[in-house]
Order: sequence, then structure tokens, then C-alpha cells
Amino acid sequence: MEDSSVEDNSVLNLPVEESLNRNLEHLRFGGGDIEDEDQLLESLNGILQALAEDKHRTSSLLSESEVLPAFARYLQSSPHCGVKAAQVLAEIAKNEEMKTPCIDAGLVPILIPLLDSTDQEMLLHVGRAIGRICYDNNELQEQLVAAEVIRSLVRIMLDYPDNEPLVRVNLLALSNLADLDTAKDALSKTRIAEHLVHQLRKANHHEKVEIILEVLQTLAENDVLKLQLAEAGIQDAVAELLLRLQDSSQPEDMCSLKAASDLIVSLLLGDESMQQLFADGHGVIYQSVGTWLASKHTQLQLTGALAIANFARNDSNCVRMVQLGVVHRLLDLLEQHVECGDVSVQHAALSALRNLAIPVANKVQMLNEGVSKRIQMLLRSEMPPVQFKLLGTLRMLMDGQADAAQELGQDPMLLSRLVQWCDSKDHAGVCGEANRLLASLLRHSQSQEVVKAIQDAQGVKHLVSMATSEHVIMQNEALIALAIASAINLEIIKAAFKEAKLVQNIHKLLQDESTGPEVKYNSIGLLCSLFNSGDLRQEAEEDKVKETLEKLCGHINGNVAKQALMALQILNEEHSIFEQ
Repeated sequence: MEDSSVEDNSVLNLPVEESLNRNLEHLRFGGGDIEDEDQLLESLNGILQALAEDKHRTSSLLSESEVLPAFARYLQSSPHCGVKAAQVLAEIAKNEEMKTPCIDAGLVPILIPLLDSTDQEMLLHVGRAIGRICYDNNELQEQLVAAEVIRSLVRIMLDYPDNEPLVRVNLLALSNLADLDTAKDALSKTRIAEHLVHQLRKANHHEKVEIILEVLQTLAENDVLKLQLAEAGIQDAVAELLLRLQDSSQPEDMCSLKAASDLIVSLLLGDESMQQLFADGHGVIYQSVGTWLASKHTQLQLTGALAIANFARNDSNCVRMVQLGVVHRLLDLLEQHVECGDVSVQHAALSALRNLAIPVANKVQMLNEGVSKRIQMLLRSEMPPVQFKLLGTLRMLMDGQADAAQELGQDPMLLSRLVQWCDSKDHAGVCGEANRLLASLLRHSQSQEVVKAIQDAQGVKHLVSMATSEHVIMQNEALIALAIASAINLEIIKAAFKEAKLVQNIHKLLQDESTGPEVKYNSIGLLCSLFNSGDLRQEAEEDKVKETLEKLCGHINGNVAKQALMALQILNEEHSIFEQ
């Protein structure tokens, strides 16, 4: 039964195959003077028909017949034959297996000059043929760029902006080429930016919007093109698109909404394009941020938060945005996501708040407006990325702000959560940031009440551990904080120091030759404070710290040597007092 079916098909297709072979024979050997145009067109149409009926069998016969080199002649023949030959090639190149034969037949160099044609049908078929033959072939694509195909593609779109099929073919070609750095460089020397903005504004079909956004996203990887797009008004076109899509729930519209959102973020990654889009708070992207943050779409909320975080990369923008009241919009957004919220949105909103808190003027205003209190709602979060960003944001707010540090440094809920996170074994980043915030509260408050509160919360031992961290910045922050705490009220924390073996740990740092001079300097400074306690001084003597200090008096770093000498003098003076 099965064999009979195969035989029937073979008989059925036999006339078509015979006709195809005749057409191939004519194309291969005939048409030398290109005088028999009707016969030539009939043969080319026959191949198109055969491809439509069975492209794989037809492709196989085309390859066996070695007819492809003859197409170089027909492409450059009469206008009608040239267009039809280009159409046939475009159809042949749909088959993956035919790309290499087309390349080997030398057809690509013949096709390229045809992009200068003024015949729109020719341009359509040539564009399709080149695009299909060269798809996913990096070497050929580089050759296309070198042959100035980019200039031709852009010219075609500028000359025929209302020819939708032709524009689509050229957009797809640009999409394939634009990943190349050479192509981006070539595109930066054309008017592609203004044309893509025009096309995006008039696009009303999902597929075309998707193609344009894909090309724009690739171009936005280049800083020069980023700026050109901003100057061409891409922000207005994208804002209009988002406004149009935000009430839709169609899957294809959601794809376009995400692509447009991603494009905005990419444009904001360039310093010049970011400033162009910000426009001192008057740009359409910043003007849209409030709407996006309040949107029902998580994607738009994320885009709004990321936009603020990127605008906040310089201090003047930060100050301006705080003046314009963006902070509480971010906090309102965070409150929506506290319980089982979107981690990406929370992460982005906290990044924005942290960046906004960098200028001193903003810290004061944000603290006066109660930001530190509102942000503590996120202490309930069980998501490590959110915890990490929350801690970094609070630490930035505290920097240099004594009153705020004193207030937060006595908050039992905050301190309890910090100590809990200091014990986090699974998330080193959260553990590190919790330790750094503890140290920051001590350093900036310089308050006896904060020292006692941290001691009562059992946070001192974590600062001692932090002093031996593998990260130099954290070591120094811990050493300075512990020295401040010791100078303020050594009596209430010395028991914690003894339990955590602080003296012994510091001694190891001083003995270790790999310890940097700044860490050694701060370690000795802390020792000087510890010597004010008889118990701790005795521990230092028993651990033979004096011998190590004597060696450090000859340290290559002058500051370390002076600090060691001062510590020895204090130790000797204390020793003399106790002997008396």
C-alpha cells in the first residue's frame, strides 16, 4: 500500500519534473544573446512554480543542473528578466541547503550593485535574495558592509518610505547586519535614526513594530547612535507607543511593550543620550516616569524605576529629581511590592533611591521627609536581592548624617534584623552589607546610646569578625567603628571584645605581612583605645603584642611606624601607672 502511494506521487509529479528539467536546460545553455525574452521569462516562471509545489526536490534539481552561475547573466539582462531572475533567486534562497551553492556561483557580488536600482520590485527581490543568502554568515555580512550595502539599504528606505514590503525587507536586512560593529559605524554616518523614528511612529502592525524595535535595540548598543536616536526624537515615539500599549493585554502587545521598555533603558545607559532624554526634568521620558511607576504593568513600573536610577547617575540630576518629588513615588511603588512583590521592581526602586541619596543636599532632604522610616518597611522582605539593596540604600542615607545615624542606631527592630543578617551564611552580600551598616551607624553617630544599643543587640561580635574580613574596605570600616565605640564607652563593650578575642585577632592582623598599611594603621589605633582597659591591656601583654609593635616601629610605611611608636608609649605609660 505504502509503495503504491509513492509510485502514484512519482507519476503525478513526473510532468512537472520534466518541465522543470526543460526549463533548467534552457536557462543553462540558452539565452546567450538574451533575445528570446519570452522563453526566458517562461523558464523562470516555471522554476517559481516548481519551487512552490516542492521546494526541496526543485532545489535538489537546481543544484544538480549547475544552472546557478547562469543567473549572473540574467540578473543583468533586460529589466523584466532581471527582476524575475532576482525573484527566483530570492525563492531559491529560502532553502537553507541552497545558500552555499548561491554563494559558490558568485551571485552575491552581482546582486549588490542592483541595490542602486530605481525599480522598486527589483529592489524588493534583490533585498530578499541577499538577506536570505547572507543570513547568519558573518564573513559574508562583513563583505556586504565593506561594499557599502548599509548606505544602499538606508537610501532605499528614505526614497520609498511608503512601500511597506520594501521597507520591511530592508529593516530585516538591517536587523541581520546591525550586530556588526562595522555596520553600526556605517549606520552612524547615515540618516537611519530619523528614518527609524518616522517608521516607528507610523507603524500600526505588531510585526513591523517588533522589527523596528529590534533594530533600534541593536543600534542603541552604540553610544554615537544612542545620541543620534535621542536627537531624532526616539523618546517621543517610544513614549507614544507605550501609551498606546499600556491598556492592552494582548500577548503580542506585551512583547512590544517590553521591547520598547528595554530600548528606553538602553538609551539611558549612554551619558550624553541620558542627559538629552532628561532635559533638566522636562524630557518626555522623565515626564512619563510618574505614570509608569503608578501603572498596573510591572514592566512599566520596572522601566520607571530603572529610568530614575539611570538619570540619577550625576548629582545635578539627583538634586533636580528630589526637588521634583520623585522620592515618594518610588516609596509608594515599594510599598505595593513589600508582600510577595516583584523582586526586580524592588531592586530597581532601591537602586534609584540609593543613587538619589548620594548628594549631601539630598540626604538631608530625604531624611527630613522620613525616607529612612518609610524604607524600613522592607525589613520584612525575605528576598536577598532586596535585602542587599535596602542595606546599601540605608548606608548611603546615613553617610555623614549624625542625627539620622543616632536615631536608626537605637531602633530595636532594625538592629535585630541587622544582627540576623550578619549571621547569613547563604548570602555573603547581605551579610557584608549588614555588617557595613552596623559599622556605619557607629561611625556616623559617635553616640554612647548607639554603642549600648548595638551591644544589647549582640552586634559587637559581628564587627569584630568584620575586622578580619578578606575585603580591605570592610576591615577598615570595622576597625574605625570599633575604635570609635571603644573611645566612647569601652567599659560596656569590653566583655564582648574579650569574648570575641578582639585583641588576639588584631594581633594576627599586625603579624601578617600581607596585611596592608592602612589596615595596620587602623588596627594599631584601635589597640590604643583598648589599652585603656586593664583587662584588655593584660591580654595584649600576654599575647606579646609589644614585641610586634616594636617590630612595626621600623615599618616601611611612615604612618604605620609612627602609630606603632605611639601605641608602645601608651602601653609603657599604662604599664608604669599599674606598677606604681
